[in-house]
Amino acid sequence: MMRGKSDEIQKYSDAIDKMQEGLEAMIELYNDMEEDTPFIDLEEGVLEDLEKAKRIYGEEYVSKKVNTILKEVLTWLDLEEDKKK
Repeated sequence: MMRGKSDEIQKYSDAIDKMQEGLEAMIELYNDMEEDTPFIDLEEGVLEDLEKAKRIYGEEYVSKKVNTILKEVLTWLDLEEDKKK
């Protein structure tokens, strides 16, 4: 009798694993369907240097530095939408 319960538990566990695999496959398909559009067009050399910096210094450090610089650059621009029209 104990063996029967063990088999049922294993079948249940296997079914859950298959459902999880199916869910992961659906999420991956959905993500692949989304169009990847770059936020900003970076020159090839700049992108390569950013990747190199991330490997050397870590993604968090590089992201923080780049964000600081971008914030400063954006202060140079007039971001009032009404003035553009």
